[in-house]
Amino acid sequence: MADQKQEESFKVVDRRLFTADGELRQEIVEQEKREQESAAAKKPSANLGGPTLVADQKAGLAGPASAPSPGAAAEAPRPSRSFQMLVDFLARNAALLLGGYADPRTGQAILDLDGAREMIDMLDALRETTRGNLAPDDDRLLVEVLGSLKMSYLEMSKHAAQAMPGKAKSRP
Repeated sequence: MADQKQEESFKVVDRRLFTADGELRQEIVEQEKREQESAAAKKPSANLGGPTLVADQKAGLAGPASAPSPGAAAEAPRPSRSFQMLVDFLARNAALLLGGYADPRTGQAILDLDGAREMIDMLDALRETTRGNLAPDDDRLLVEVLGSLKMSYLEMSKHAAQAMPGKAKSRP
């Protein structure tokens, strides 16, 4: 009997508000009209403050469409193996650049503080853009990895700063 795996799939949805020409996308305009009509039909007296803009909703301001549906709060995102692999990939590269691994060709550790800082910044950006959308396990992994890498970066940069004046004095 063959082991059947349920194949994971995903759907890409373009949520940008504007086209490449800088114009408001037609789908956004239509969606905003539908939301205003449905809000006006449900609560005609509640819309005294004027129409809610989609940009306000995206910014997190209060509006009828920004409230989560009752079923959405009960359904938490599941941990994603792909996300965990991405975090692991970036973390390993940052650790490599912080001297955590030896270069296979030379056998010596690589220390590239600028490159490591870029990797850490990428992980920080990933944390900011996924805030509130991650499974608790994925969020915990990202926080732990970032904390560990930032501490290692601080230690390595302190050691490098202490080593630099000694080298500068020994040269004629």
